[in-house]
Amino acid sequence: MRNILDQVNSPDDIKELNIEQIDELASDIRYFLIEKVSKTGGHLASNLGVVELTLALHRVFNTPEDKIIWDVGHQSYVHKIITGRKNMFDNMRKLGGLSGFPKVNESDHDCFNTGHSSTSISAALGIAKARDIKKEKHSVIAVIGDGALTGGMAFEALNDAGRSPNNLIVILNDNKMSISENVGGLSHYLNKIRTEPFYYKVKEDIDIILNKIPAIGKSAVKALDRVKGSIKYMIMPGIIFEELGFKYIGPIDGHDMSELETVLTRAKKLKGPVLVHVYTQKGKGYTHAEEKPHLFHGISPFEIESGEVIVNSGPGYSEIFGRELLKIAKKDKRVVAITAAMPQGTGLDKFSQKYPERFFDVGIAEQHAVTFAAGLAQNDMVPVVAIYSSFLQRAYDQILHDVALQKLHVVFAIDRAGIVGEDGETHQGIYDISYLRHIPNLAIMAPCDYNEFKKMLEYAVIEHDGPIAVRYPRGKGQDKIFNTPDIKLGQSILLREGSDITIVAVGNKVETALQVADALEKIDLSAEVIYSRFIKPIDPKIILNSAVKTRRLITIEDNVIQGGFGSKVLEMINQKGINIKTRIFGYPDELIFHGSNNELKEIFRLDPQSIFHDVLKILNKVMV
Repeated sequence: MRNILDQVNSPDDIKELNIEQIDELASDIRYFLIEKVSKTGGHLASNLGVVELTLALHRVFNTPEDKIIWDVGHQSYVHKIITGRKNMFDNMRKLGGLSGFPKVNESDHDCFNTGHSSTSISAALGIAKARDIKKEKHSVIAVIGDGALTGGMAFEALNDAGRSPNNLIVILNDNKMSISENVGGLSHYLNKIRTEPFYYKVKEDIDIILNKIPAIGKSAVKALDRVKGSIKYMIMPGIIFEELGFKYIGPIDGHDMSELETVLTRAKKLKGPVLVHVYTQKGKGYTHAEEKPHLFHGISPFEIESGEVIVNSGPGYSEIFGRELLKIAKKDKRVVAITAAMPQGTGLDKFSQKYPERFFDVGIAEQHAVTFAAGLAQNDMVPVVAIYSSFLQRAYDQILHDVALQKLHVVFAIDRAGIVGEDGETHQGIYDISYLRHIPNLAIMAPCDYNEFKKMLEYAVIEHDGPIAVRYPRGKGQDKIFNTPDIKLGQSILLREGSDITIVAVGNKVETALQVADALEKIDLSAEVIYSRFIKPIDPKIILNSAVKTRRLITIEDNVIQGGFGSKVLEMINQKGINIKTRIFGYPDELIFHGSNNELKEIFRLDPQSIFHDVLKILNKVMV
């Protein structure tokens, strides 16, 4: 059924195919993607949309000599198939298997690691400038989606690249989507170009006519340039990309192989920066993905026929967040919600429908989201900013400078805190405690279960005064581990008394701490377990009293050890001059690769069994 695809093991294998064979190959690739991703999970809709574009790029250009940088990277599956990795797709995003993003150590055809949005043009310009300094001749191509183009870094790069003489091709893959439907002025602008393509044809015709007009003398040349410019503005008002210095080509049907190859061949010959505007359909070729591209952007294993996710459904932290914020917003009309292009992913889709005037999707612009929230807070609103942990780090300066220094009441709902498993290095949310803990005036909380999460949201939005963050993990949690009192700033809870060792845990590691304590109890060892509701400020009295009592203390967190919660506890013990045995359990100072959460916990010894055995070593006990 996939005879042509079976014959494709490198980009050279597709260069001699005729257009009918290429169309058949495109169908084979879509079938292959649907079949494989339905079993492994991954980014499906975005890859179904770039099949023809990827084929055209590899027919016109020659990787690895030519360099293709895929923005975000979730649209690189087809590129991986063509570049000799199709036999690895059964292990896509699994431990030791193929990454879901471009990786330079995975293939020579991947020239730059990507996983976050809006970086491709900057990287491509750097690669192009290095090429020219070294007097090399290869092409450099950045493939960026219109969603990624809402990120400020993309505009910074366009501004710099447009004034550069270096040859550089930017492919704008315009599918009207990031993860959710795109928003903002740029989206409206691209939609206008896309729906009125006669502008492009008229412009070409006008250029041909004007270029045939003879010029006599310098003054005539200047006059002619002014006439050309005036006509261009009359015909195509607001040509952003050309005004930035790019030669603009488009819009082009991103599913028309003949047109794509013709345009890319033309772009390859042009000097200086070129922008090729391609419009595609996200999810093309699979009805369920076409109808619900946001759901199939990143999806768990699913049934192909129905499109339904196989994993047993149920509310996760994101859904709980969305529900609770709706209840809070009903009671307090000052509450507004902000997201950076992820209303569904953060659980805010229902909030956006219920309170559209109090919901703001700012696009993939985390820096803007935070300072925008600061402006709202300065005018007596209560903004709740919902952003994934690995993306919030992009707004560090805004959190410090625009929110914390002014002590503004902005609530940061930090989704996907901790490891996220299959998405790997670029998405692990294991750094937020470290990059937030040292910021003045900022309080940080982490719930151990849904019941605590609801209490923390209520406290953060309604009761607290000043900047505060609530970090919570990806996926599902426990409904209620134990009964808890009302929240007081900095208060910890003693869950279990003990005499042999103190275990202080945060967030979902509280459940792990209790499991370790249970295992110790079975061999007549007693652990005191403290749930630190607040990562900052911490509760010095309860922790220090316990440390002095047991003389041995460990902390458990789903963050890197460096600068994390455990570091704060050790700093406090050191300042008090207490000399006891200590150990921090967290992630090491290295990149955490992709794999399931359980596999990663075992590898890095953060599962209950591993911690139990390490605690025995601290206690100088040996299992018989």
